[in-house]
Amino acid sequence: MLKFVKHHMETIVGIEIFPLISLIIFFVFFVGLFIYVLRSNRKQIDEISRIPLNINDESDELL
Repeated sequence: MLKFVKHHMETIVGIEIFPLISLIIFFVFFVGLFIYVLRSNRKQIDEISRIPLNINDESDELL
């Protein structure tokens, strides 16, 4: 099965650029995500991390 796919991929003109493009997209995405995490507000992250715990507290207050 792999030989069948590999043969057809080799016949496509310009296919060698696609692995490079996917590597660049992968790298840019994770570098961007890393920069976002480093620059994010720590207070906001703590507040968001408590959301699952705050749901039960708020429902108790409504009763």
